[in-house]
Amino acid sequence: MSDSLESIDQVEFRAQVRAFLDEALTPDLRQAGREQIGVFAPPEIGRVWHRKLYERDWITPTWPKEYGGRGWGAAQKYIFEQECALANAPTLSSAGLLMLGPILIHFGTTEQKARFLPRLRSGEDYWCQGYSEPGAGSDLAALKCRAHREGEEYIVDGTKIWTTHAHCADWIFLLVRTSTNQRPQEGISFLLVDMHSPGVTVHPIISMSGEHEVNQVFFDGVRTPVANRIGEEGAGWTVAKRLLEFERSGVYGPRVRRLLLQARRIAQEDEERWKDADFRRRYAELSIECDALEAGELRMLTGNDSKNTGVTTSLLKLAGTETLQRASELCVLAAGEASLSTYDPAESDTARRDAQVAMARYLNMRAATIYGGSSEIQRNILAKAALQL
Repeated sequence: MSDSLESIDQVEFRAQVRAFLDEALTPDLRQAGREQIGVFAPPEIGRVWHRKLYERDWITPTWPKEYGGRGWGAAQKYIFEQECALANAPTLSSAGLLMLGPILIHFGTTEQKARFLPRLRSGEDYWCQGYSEPGAGSDLAALKCRAHREGEEYIVDGTKIWTTHAHCADWIFLLVRTSTNQRPQEGISFLLVDMHSPGVTVHPIISMSGEHEVNQVFFDGVRTPVANRIGEEGAGWTVAKRLLEFERSGVYGPRVRRLLLQARRIAQEDEERWKDADFRRRYAELSIECDALEAGELRMLTGNDSKNTGVTTSLLKLAGTETLQRASELCVLAAGEASLSTYDPAESDTARRDAQVAMARYLNMRAATIYGGSSEIQRNILAKAALQL
């Protein structure tokens, strides 16, 4: 498949997506997407947008058709992501749709697929991810959250941290230690746990941007059926590695493009700033980087070189998150002193609200080069796998 987006079919598809977005995105949804600070839209916003995509049957377009997919190719999905970003659509949480769904399709039993996939697609169940712990983030194999089997149930004890939207989630997928008799990676299992179970406690973590996006989750004798284990006991590391590939393969180019357009819009409110040579140089450099990033992402998504997928994923995760950070910084530079003012959703001036959001988004974006595998880890992967160092 060509990496061009200019075929007749693709141009027609882009027009179809734009027409849908023009109709489906209400002013409130557009404002929420435009002023989104975190990686994902707040759950109360995300659920509304999820429902609209579900009703259009575009919520899981790349899944196999037997599980509710539409048969979209990678280029179609990328066009959709581009248009959503440019239209300021809210960004949906990836935990269920991008991560768990494909894992269930690949590793799940017939019963698990029938039980969880329809509710995931419809948005009835909101999912969060339970991987990192206070002492196990980059070194995930050091995790200590335990699960011991008692009859047809597992009993979970321990904690997870940086758990996005756990305070609103219905379910969590967990990596837990079920054995200590093997190598660390061989004693890990992958469990699904109802967040409403007795013994689950969620403590909020307020970020330096002032957002309540992440949490620490405690499990105190929490029971979950053995039927909620994905894969064999002790095989969770294999499942986890596959899931991390999905997490790291998210697209960044359209998100960078949206920030660049916002930076330009903010700067043009101040003629002197917009004409500033240093600002325009930075804007031009980032625009070129964004073009290259989008081309690289599309080439990876539409390519057939499965042997180098892991290397390419690491490269794009590294480039994408660092470019996102620079684009968020450019928004702050465009806003100048206005970025230091408190965000007021009632502010009638759109450009002023953009400026108010810029600093909070910049601070939130500091985590982009840490979650999903830090930039240092991605560089190590590239050094070993691509350069054989």
